[in-house]
Amino acid sequence: MARALIAGQGALPARVLAAWGGTALICELEGAPSGLSGDPLRFRIEQLGSFLGTLKGAGVSEVCFAGRLSRPPLDPAAVDAATMPLVPRMLQALGQGDDAALRTVLSFFEEAGIAIRAAQEIAGDLMPPAGVPSTAQPGERDEKDATRAAEIHAALGAADIGQGCVVAAGQALAVETLGGTDWMLATLAGGNRPAGPAGGVLYKAPKPGQDMRIDVPAIGPDTVAAAAAAGLSGIVIAAGGVIVLDPGATVAAADAAGLFLWVRTP
Repeated sequence: MARALIAGQGALPARVLAAWGGTALICELEGAPSGLSGDPLRFRIEQLGSFLGTLKGAGVSEVCFAGRLSRPPLDPAAVDAATMPLVPRMLQALGQGDDAALRTVLSFFEEAGIAIRAAQEIAGDLMPPAGVPSTAQPGERDEKDATRAAEIHAALGAADIGQGCVVAAGQALAVETLGGTDWMLATLAGGNRPAGPAGGVLYKAPKPGQDMRIDVPAIGPDTVAAAAAAGLSGIVIAAGGVIVLDPGATVAAADAAGLFLWVRTP
């Protein structure tokens, strides 16, 4: 049984590859290098049909999507004959938001007889248990902000907008959109934070009804650094729904910055 890793950017692809014992066909979206060593198989969305044929020809029966994958611009002139039958469904999905687009891509793999494996299923230590592993602990205002953030997140997720938001004193300071968490926090840290209460929480959770086999929200030490630069008091993630890359380093970074990390049960 051959395996394929659709490797995006960040630390997650290496974690999955290690959990698979280093035995997987590494594949990368053209123009989005993962940084993994070796000679990855590169593909374009416009040639997805041919790429699926290549995987089947290599005996691949299961695949894992891991790491950040940005939606690339489509070049109609680059669509090949094997992908042409997929185009109507692809265009329809692209007009409906990220979740619809991802579900459609997954369906193409499944229809080709290739099973989708979730990163957290392969590397079982990616999601920490509920609790507060940091030295700093959330206070009463933080708990209220987390509750308010969960409400805002649910509304955003139902509209297929994002997986996170920032709340301080009950007020939404920022919501995650196409730029992702890093862009949202960098915007707040770059002098664009609205005048108002100090502190606040970054809240991350899957979208309601999200397919947890792909695009699972994740945080790591870099997220902690960005949250600290944005002047936040802590990070709140949904238990069982958010990947923590390098948990030890993430907690250590939170302790060094004086932030709390709360793995919150919904």
